[in-house]
Amino acid sequence: MSAIAAARTARRKERKALPWGSPAVYFVALVVIALMLVPIVYIIIGGFRTNSQITVDPAGFPNPWNFQNYIDVLTGGVFWAQVGNSLIAALVTTIGVIALGLAASYVLARYEFKGRGALYALFAAGLMFPITVAITPLYIVVRNLGLTNSLAGVIIPQIAFALPTTIIILVPFLRAIPDELQEAAFIDGCSRLGFFWRMVLRLSLPGVITVGILAFIGSWNSYLLPLFILNDQSTYTLPLGVQAFSSQYSTNTAAVLAFTSLSMIPALVFFSLFERRIVGGLTGAVKG
Repeated sequence: MSAIAAARTARRKERKALPWGSPAVYFVALVVIALMLVPIVYIIIGGFRTNSQITVDPAGFPNPWNFQNYIDVLTGGVFWAQVGNSLIAALVTTIGVIALGLAASYVLARYEFKGRGALYALFAAGLMFPITVAITPLYIVVRNLGLTNSLAGVIIPQIAFALPTTIIILVPFLRAIPDELQEAAFIDGCSRLGFFWRMVLRLSLPGVITVGILAFIGSWNSYLLPLFILNDQSTYTLPLGVQAFSSQYSTNTAAVLAFTSLSMIPALVFFSLFERRIVGGLTGAVKG
């Protein structure tokens, strides 16, 4: 117990020794945080108001608080159907990105072959071509494959466009695995595939979690690709459903704010819970 107490005391002294920095830096940080949080808080609180309250006092608080807008959205089938579509698309995209990204990153990081550097540079170049640049030819390809109005037409391109970021993050993790560990595993009779499953996956778990979280959030928030691919309302994902709901109930501002705030909450909660995982994984990739 004394050793633990001494360690805690040492950590407290280290925290006290850290400089606070300039007050101007904290002021700028608070302003930036306020600029990001105020619109979110306004949308959430606006869902508890009526249209007349918003018209009379757009910046005021609900008086009285009206829960009916949120109740109507939560008890309707449209919102939950779109949540289900977004969840399916995000989960399948995440699994595909992790599986393909790990396989490609393992080959690029642990195997020596001609053209490895060029292949890695090709994936890195993919970061310079966002999906907005290729949306028109991409739509033509998806249409020719007969995948319009289906979640598969959204999932497959999302996996492809997420692979460059995934490989850039995972390759340093896999390269950092000591060669001596691999040689020891081979001496003990472990195959390359066995070494991948037993050692590589465990040692690269922080990077895998990071790319999985990024792929999930990217798919959940995707708007442009579903806008081009999905025309049937039964296949809408949540971001596309927000746009459709806003157009359909454009006169009911309070209901639109309630629907929008409910669609934001899952992504905000998910990102808040796994923020440290994302930062830790990216830090490990940079160090690797």
